[in-house]
Amino acid sequence: MKKKCKICGGNSSKIFESIVLKKIPVSYFKCNFCDFVQTDEPFWLNEAYSSAITNQDIGLISRNINFSPLVSKLIHFFFNSEVKFLDYGGGYGMFVRLMRDRGFDFKRFDTYCENIFAKGFDCSDEEKFGLITAIEVFEHLVNPMEIIREMLEKSDNIFFTTELQPKNFNNENDWWYVMPETGQHVSLFSLKTLQYLAKTFNLNLYTNGSSYHLLTTKKINPFLFKLITNKYIGLILDKLCKRQPSLLSSDYLKISQI
Repeated sequence: MKKKCKICGGNSSKIFESIVLKKIPVSYFKCNFCDFVQTDEPFWLNEAYSSAITNQDIGLISRNINFSPLVSKLIHFFFNSEVKFLDYGGGYGMFVRLMRDRGFDFKRFDTYCENIFAKGFDCSDEEKFGLITAIEVFEHLVNPMEIIREMLEKSDNIFFTTELQPKNFNNENDWWYVMPETGQHVSLFSLKTLQYLAKTFNLNLYTNGSSYHLLTTKKINPFLFKLITNKYIGLILDKLCKRQPSLLSSDYLKISQI
């Protein structure tokens, strides 16, 4: 059984079948050229997203807390901290709130989830941004190329997190990240996939080789990127970086006037 790859258009071959949402047989296909893995066309998403944040995502709060200093360092070393930023697929708005508390003018975009923590800071269609973040978003994209193009209309730089396929990935038992029980992970990337994306969009790719990735027009030091995204060295750098004045007070005044 063959399928057209949603990334490069090449032939994708079925590598395994799994039971999604504990009841739906779903085939997974791997591209013979770029190694991108996609599911059958995901007709089950309405049920999978009956709650935008799954019950299994118990790491949501710690993830946002951990990523706020990491993204702060990326901005400090590689981008202009005075411009606007966008969190794409921003969920409840927790990450936006944390980044605004750190002094960065972050906005939120999410069509599926209620904005709880960053009300008043959803982006408008015409806004442009110095950097887009997409934390645990890419694996949810049904049509990744279309969404990446939309992101690049708003910014030349995308920092995103998604786990990369392990070597010789050909079975759901090879990798916990398939997560068929949630039905939400329908696009699974490899390093080769990301390299293809960078070449297609004429961007530079920087990655720690596992979870953290940056597509950008900038040329940066790849060693410094790996240092910043290293958990332990990152903690030291976070202490050394100058903190931006928090936007908490000004945001309160703005919200109070709405």
